[in-house]
Amino acid sequence: MLRQPSGFWGLFATDMIVRAAYQMAKSPVLPILAASLGANKLMIGTIIGVSTLTGTVFKPIVGMLSDRYGRRIFFFTALLLFAGFPFLYRFVHTPDQLVWMRVLHGTATAIFGPVTLAIVTEMSTQSRGARLGLFEMARGSGHLIAPAVAGFILAWSSPEVVFTVVGLMSCAAFVPALFVRFDESRREAVERTSFLAELIDGVKHAATRRELWFVGMLEFAIYGSIYSLKAFLPIFALEAGYGVWAAGLFFTFQEATHLLVRPFGGRLGDRRGYAPTIAFGLVAIGGALVALPSAPNASVLLALAVVVGIGQGLTFPSTVALIGNRIAASHIGMGLGFYGALRNGGKVAGPIIVGALLQVFAAKLVFPGLGIAALLVAVALLILAAPRGRVQTP
Repeated sequence: MLRQPSGFWGLFATDMIVRAAYQMAKSPVLPILAASLGANKLMIGTIIGVSTLTGTVFKPIVGMLSDRYGRRIFFFTALLLFAGFPFLYRFVHTPDQLVWMRVLHGTATAIFGPVTLAIVTEMSTQSRGARLGLFEMARGSGHLIAPAVAGFILAWSSPEVVFTVVGLMSCAAFVPALFVRFDESRREAVERTSFLAELIDGVKHAATRRELWFVGMLEFAIYGSIYSLKAFLPIFALEAGYGVWAAGLFFTFQEATHLLVRPFGGRLGDRRGYAPTIAFGLVAIGGALVALPSAPNASVLLALAVVVGIGQGLTFPSTVALIGNRIAASHIGMGLGFYGALRNGGKVAGPIIVGALLQVFAAKLVFPGLGIAALLVAVALLILAAPRGRVQTP
């Protein structure tokens, strides 16, 4: 697993640094900063979610542009944005200004996400799922360490200091970025066509890939469920008597398991086929959501967190690898951007839909319903997308 194509570990380190720094700028610093500026709860929710909406809009466009003009320019543009914007937060004085700052800061991830996934996908067709699973560990590690580091800094300083640290960390990412290798072999062939023709061709190619819609809608449902848990599990834990500490440990256990299982899940998909690996992961996630309200104590709740993490680790590497195997090489960036937009849509829509449901129904009905609905949608899509094993490893 340590033997990867040239440039992989430089990209791994770059991604890990900027993702950790970006997460430090989100939780718990961002809500505290927003509240200190006088934002109400609705505005705080908007501030937290608006950067995700930026990615939903721009990821397909950036992916298509990187297909045409190469990954390098967009890769380093994203790094410049990651490094520059954190130093501007100290000049924000109103909630409205913070919203716009989050929109601008979100463009960094909107560019970086599809471009880095495309770089990893193009490195080699061999063991693609395992490599993508390993690469995702760089992304996920930020979710584990960043909130704790940001909270420690906040304990003795201010949000402005945290954002300064975020900016300095992002600047450090330029060092491993120098070792990243870019495959520009397709660029000359793509540039022989007009920009408009390439755009139309890319959109048409992505829109007609059944596997891409399958993967995108699948991740829309899964991320909608996961982000709904992040939004409402603390409230449910308090109401059920588990304590808010159990909710915090739930997400730590979930993400740690997710990161550990990812490389194994990617390798399993490469060897046994992506469809059965995805299906097994969905069974774990859906089953945990169904059982969640019936957990008799905090220990069982944390065990379910591990099950959710296992499901994520099995599912996500295979879904990205499936796109890499089914999208034409000249449109990988567009395909991954389209996939990222659907995934981000789930992050935004999931908490909103579940929040509306919780206004009417009890959590003991909503969470099991969420698990059952996600399983039914996933099974239906699997049946449609793989009637003859079409989502197996080629």
